[in-house]
Amino acid sequence: MTIPPSPQPPAGGYSAPPPSMTPADEKLWSTLVHLGGLFFGFLAPLIGYLILKDRGPFVRAHTATALNFQLTLIIAYIVGGLLTIVFVGIFIIFAAYILNIVFCIVAAVKANAGQWYTYPMSIPFVK
Repeated sequence: MTIPPSPQPPAGGYSAPPPSMTPADEKLWSTLVHLGGLFFGFLAPLIGYLILKDRGPFVRAHTATALNFQLTLIIAYIVGGLLTIVFVGIFIIFAAYILNIVFCIVAAVKANAGQWYTYPMSIPFVK
């Protein structure tokens, strides 16, 4: 009695790309990624980008821009933390915090309306 060989996975990993999302799903996930950046910092946009980047162009653009903005804010917080020695850093940290609230809400509203949005003053780390 011989045991049949186990099936081998395809050579390139998955055999089919992940299915694309409906426009309503893309708007929903884009909105959630922007709001997640407001509450969880760079983790929500990072996870969203890694999981959703191949699911549609709209959600890819919004997750990338949210991740870029959150990484830019990390730099602002680090610079502000270093400059607290000369007291200017407190203002930088406060300004970055306020900008995070305002721009994440604006981006979430734009994403929910189905509009493309790019954060101002954001360094494009991910394209």
